[in-house]
Amino acid sequence: MLNPQQLAAVEHCDTPLLVLAGAGSGKTSVITQKIAYLIQRKKLAASKIAAITFTNKAAREMRERVGKLISAEDAAALTVSTFHALGLKFLQIEHERAGLRRGFSVLDADDSGGIVKELAPKGVKNDVLFNLRNLLSRAKNSGLSPEEAMAAARSPREIEAATIYDLYQQRLAAFNAVDFDDLIRLPLRILESDAECRDAWRERLRYLLVDEYQDTNDAQYRLLRALSGERGRITCVGDDDQSIYAWRGANPENIDQLGRDWPNLRVIKLEQNYRCGKRILRAANKLIANNPHLHEKKLWSEHPEGMPIRVLECKEAEHEAEKVASIATTLAEKHKARWDEMAILYRGNFQARPLEKALRLARVPYHLTGALSFLDREEVKDVLCYLRLLTNPSDDAAFLRVVNKPKREIGATTLEKLGQFAQSHHTSLLDVTRSDSALRQLSPRPAAALAGFSSLIDELRSASLHESAADLVERILKRTGYAAQIAASTPDASVRERKLGNLKELADWFRAMQKGNNSAGDLASQLALLSHADRDEPGNAVRMMTLHAAKGLEFRFVFIVGCEDGTLPHEGAIDEGRIDEERRLMYVGITRAKELLTLSWSARTKRYGEVHTNQPSRFLHELPQDDLHWQGKDPEADKEVVRETAESHMAKIAAMLAGG
Repeated sequence: MLNPQQLAAVEHCDTPLLVLAGAGSGKTSVITQKIAYLIQRKKLAASKIAAITFTNKAAREMRERVGKLISAEDAAALTVSTFHALGLKFLQIEHERAGLRRGFSVLDADDSGGIVKELAPKGVKNDVLFNLRNLLSRAKNSGLSPEEAMAAARSPREIEAATIYDLYQQRLAAFNAVDFDDLIRLPLRILESDAECRDAWRERLRYLLVDEYQDTNDAQYRLLRALSGERGRITCVGDDDQSIYAWRGANPENIDQLGRDWPNLRVIKLEQNYRCGKRILRAANKLIANNPHLHEKKLWSEHPEGMPIRVLECKEAEHEAEKVASIATTLAEKHKARWDEMAILYRGNFQARPLEKALRLARVPYHLTGALSFLDREEVKDVLCYLRLLTNPSDDAAFLRVVNKPKREIGATTLEKLGQFAQSHHTSLLDVTRSDSALRQLSPRPAAALAGFSSLIDELRSASLHESAADLVERILKRTGYAAQIAASTPDASVRERKLGNLKELADWFRAMQKGNNSAGDLASQLALLSHADRDEPGNAVRMMTLHAAKGLEFRFVFIVGCEDGTLPHEGAIDEGRIDEERRLMYVGITRAKELLTLSWSARTKRYGEVHTNQPSRFLHELPQDDLHWQGKDPEADKEVVRETAESHMAKIAAMLAGG
């Protein structure tokens, strides 16, 4: 059942469309229903439609929902993916135009960061390396080539980053590899410069639907424009009030750019909220009204008023954490709420530690979003690098990671000599291991180890031609001795079982992902695109996460902690005048709550060993005060909170005495 605005958005197909979808307004329903409408009513082949979003999790959920509206055959033909997955598909088809050979590798953040470190001046500090990598990434996300980045450089640091960018791309070309940013930049470069390729892809993808459009960066927007053409066969769904990723290149101005590039753009606003109580929604509307808007909108809801928004004044972070844990316990015990219906949101991960301690003491199960991802486990990355090397023998980053895993007595000096030979002969490290003249320059022991490693890779490459990726993972573990080394070198049984279990799970993933004639390298590249959020399976536990990570989620009960000036809004944003984005971040947090919202702040904060006196966040004063209950200002309401808390503590003590 669609409301009139949602229906209008579904049925509008003749000109470009911008759907301004407020928080909780049912935007995913619009996208999925529009896909079905294009196929069933407009008779557009499913293979000609692409729905693009920002996470694999969102893409998977969208595919599942649209699969209930269309035939299985159409669902299989449909493209539902992230920007980066679409870019990977493009490059796998058009690799020659990009100057790549078939089976190229996708480097992860660690690999690309390692290359930048090698190219940077010796002894440079980690914060400078981070800054250089960030500048390089920003240049790519703006669609700039190394030459264009150099021309645009204004500071000595930008000039240094542009110089490294040029060397970095030469290194990637030698490796037959791309990084994540190249998955957008290279398709964009080809589409903007090659009319034949551009026309072919416009025919291949006749209609585009883009979710979370406000999060697009400059290169992603230009990619959409190149694919959709002058007719603008595109529907963009987004919310300028939820644009919170400027720090990683997102450009909210892309919403305005649509109207400039396509003057016939139609704008439809989705203002009915299906998530929040009226009181929470009023607070969100009043807060965000302090930001400038090109397209004004005001969310409304048919839900009940809901409980007053609680504002807790706390002594310090530990006191704040104890209060939050106590209220969470009360909700579970008195109101029979499930733990996974609650979320604790904060501005930065550093705020999690006292919260974890308080929740553990209160016996509250919690899940910390952003903890070490499965794909970041050492043993998983090692096996993925073996697969990368089998698919792409020029992948020097993968070679360096696995040549000594398990240990083969190949030292740093040997690898440095190997690298010098490879560089002077313009070849890969693996190719050097097949060169008798190169191996003769090394000591007999490492030379023999390298020759043995080369033979092993050749054997595994031969097996990869006729084995599934899952079977290949199992062969790698056995033939390399990797699994045996874990078993022999990990005395802690639980750690050993976890590591071996992770490797089994990796094989199971490949088994589930295997479709058609995908090679092991293709599957490894797809797996490399998965983010932390895509693998989060928290179970029945309170969710703890940053406000940035909470976008797109919803909970019955939401706590936003650290609502003091200097934390939210962040001190750096105050100094640099970036209050609008911090306000949008607070707005995102508020609109995650369906029934009860609790905001807390600490009178004192310890930073860098010094105690600072805080003031409540300016955002708290921008909320409608009639909808807030400031603890300490309403004695009767305070009594109710105290009574509920006391009941919770007594129940906890009774359970402990009973041995519960």
